[in-house]
Amino acid sequence: MLQVVTQPQVPGKAANHNGPIAIRVEGLGKNFDKIQAVQDVSFEVEEGQIVSLLGPNGAGKTTTLSMLACLLRPDSGDAWIMDYSIKTEAAAVKQAIGVVPQEIALYSDLSAKENLQFWGKMYGLRGPKLTGRVEEILELVGLTERQKGPVAKFSGGMKRRLNIGVALLHRPQVLYMDEPTVGIDPQSRRNILDSVKKLNREGMTVLYTTHYMEEAQELSNRIIIMDQGKVIVQGTHQELVKIVGEQDRINLTVSQVVPKEIAERWHALEGVNRVSLNEDNSLTLLVSDSNLILPNLFEVATGLGARITSVDIQEPNLEAVFLHLTGRGLRDS
Repeated sequence: MLQVVTQPQVPGKAANHNGPIAIRVEGLGKNFDKIQAVQDVSFEVEEGQIVSLLGPNGAGKTTTLSMLACLLRPDSGDAWIMDYSIKTEAAAVKQAIGVVPQEIALYSDLSAKENLQFWGKMYGLRGPKLTGRVEEILELVGLTERQKGPVAKFSGGMKRRLNIGVALLHRPQVLYMDEPTVGIDPQSRRNILDSVKKLNREGMTVLYTTHYMEEAQELSNRIIIMDQGKVIVQGTHQELVKIVGEQDRINLTVSQVVPKEIAERWHALEGVNRVSLNEDNSLTLLVSDSNLILPNLFEVATGLGARITSVDIQEPNLEAVFLHLTGRGLRDS
């Protein structure tokens, strides 16, 4: 069910659902001094779903995940992971979850096998059970042939894959993944996304944070868009793009002149619903009909002594949704 949040959410009413709930978040909040990092966040994740928290850096995604992993205590609200409260049953929550942090949590002087053995013991695995599970994880993440080499010599993608393996050692019911593809090559990114989908097909519930809308769109049963510590909308991809209706998204660059003045003049045109000036001095517009609007855009630019040097017209996507709701581009926030 689509929710556009225009006022504080009602606890327990984040989404309609059909299956058992793996994660239920009600009114979660966290302050750092006078900064409200997370404000009144509520949502639910059904068992067996992949749900993405999508938003720019600083949106509150990692802070939310840290509270759900019992690494930070919330200042308000609560959440239940497999019916265990993060405030009163932290030990049970930690047994139910696996966490893939944004930063690599490995010992670089140890081998892949030794890292898994160490973390397996931290999870309470011993003897044949530990040995068998380490072998299974090495196979799962494709590192069986590299299990003896020091992690220091691994590529960024190999480290990320091993990091995921560590989180799976104790067979968690719910997996948290915090920006797991940041800073890696396209092939490694593809491998990780395919691994997430494979784990999900095998029944794993996944809560995934990202600022890449393509990842959220490809992976997710539902998407929760966050900005400035708040949930601004949540729903399926299809539900979210309907927010901008039949609007087209036009990306333009101009040769010169003050883009701010161009933006103001373009925004005044009939059929132009939103204009955003990006960091690279390009402009993004949401318009009712690009075919009708484009001649007028060229006329305004020419009148200001500028020349439009590139035009890219796109159908509505999650970037357009974020722009529509916040007035800023997701990538430039």
